[in-house]
Amino acid sequence: MDEQQLIDALNDDLAHEYSAILQYLTYAAKISGPSRPELKAFFESEVPDETAHAQYLAGKIVALGGDPTTTPKPVPPADDPKSMLEAVLEAETDAHDRYAARAAQAEALGMKGLQVQLEDMARDESEHRDETKRILRRWDG
Repeated sequence: MDEQQLIDALNDDLAHEYSAILQYLTYAAKISGPSRPELKAFFESEVPDETAHAQYLAGKIVALGGDPTTTPKPVPPADDPKSMLEAVLEAETDAHDRYAARAAQAEALGMKGLQVQLEDMARDESEHRDETKRILRRWDG
């Protein structure tokens, strides 16, 4: 992987972060039923982390000489609490895996600061994934 390929991959990550922000905001607005207060608060609490990830990625893309994307990935449609949580779980798992791979790519290019930041972001996403799994158990059990 060269630096341009890394920029392209970081832009893909950025598009996913935009989608995560939209996903959490949309699900917080749409959630209904007896679990609404808990899930609305959960969805809204994730927005600042995803926003911080997007801000970091956009800044790093510019620092590397690239142009940050402004186009999010599509938000998966979901109309009930379980499908919303399943979509979030899938997105958080994907984000963790992408950041872990991206950290290894940054390491291979000798970009230690980027590597460490991406490892931190992978950790954030794994915590989001694990919390979503705990909440989802209510519907699986």
